[in-house]
Amino acid sequence: MRRVSVPEADREIGVRHPVLTHGFVALVDYMGNDGAIVQAARVSYGQGTRSVRDDRGLIRYLMRHRHTTPFEMVEFKFLVRLPIFVARQWIRHRTSSTNEYSARYSVVPDEYEVPPAAEVRHQSTRNRQGRGDPLPDAVVERFRSDLDAVSKQAYAAYTRALDDGVARETARLLLPVAYYTQWYWKLNLYNLLHFLSLRLDPHAQEEIRLYAAEIARIVRLVTPVAYEAFEEFELGGLSLSRREQRATRFLLEGRTPPEACAKAGLPLTREDGKPMTSGEGVEFLEKLERVRHLD
Repeated sequence: MRRVSVPEADREIGVRHPVLTHGFVALVDYMGNDGAIVQAARVSYGQGTRSVRDDRGLIRYLMRHRHTTPFEMVEFKFLVRLPIFVARQWIRHRTSSTNEYSARYSVVPDEYEVPPAAEVRHQSTRNRQGRGDPLPDAVVERFRSDLDAVSKQAYAAYTRALDDGVARETARLLLPVAYYTQWYWKLNLYNLLHFLSLRLDPHAQEEIRLYAAEIARIVRLVTPVAYEAFEEFELGGLSLSRREQRATRFLLEGRTPPEACAKAGLPLTREDGKPMTSGEGVEFLEKLERVRHLD
């Protein structure tokens, strides 16, 4: 049986696409394409499927109804160079095979990440783990200068430790999470799309979103129909809880959004009467705004 080849993807193999200051994403290999998804689905569904819907329609049906196994028939392998603080977020996705550069065996290169000034911001008042409003220029530059100085001092200490004979596995403790690591990362399309659904989200940290965007571009080359369905039903879709569905029904009956939320049990004010800045009611109104401004 001949290996599936996608010419556009073949041209990407080994090409290192820059991300951040010293990072990159490179496609190492892939197995399968949209056809592999269809083939797996038709084995499962039996004869006669083709006459009911074409390949694109079948893939969209699978994505829409969360029939995930056929998407597991496609696999990707990447080489990724990334800062350690991004890697610690990334590795939380426990559905891949990952082999990381070992600082026990090798000396860590003197490469670290200093975020652009625009990305050094206040702690978000709504997202407890994210960034919010801009900071004064003086604060931003002091942070970036401190990060640069701390990183250089740490690497100098790391180098001294190595020169003094300290084992590499111990000397690496001196390096901050701004330094870079790299790994091979292999997983199937289903788990990769789940990764992208979380890491392309506006609430994800900006640095990992940049990596996700580059990976998404490559995935689109290999499985364009599946990625189109993913954009339509996952990235572009909205889920409604039971209470949100009730609120939507009240809206269709002519209620205002605050009235609909109140009747559906979606609070918009705190016990002290002040407006809520987060919570189910606020998120429902955000979904309405998203629908209102849909292209």
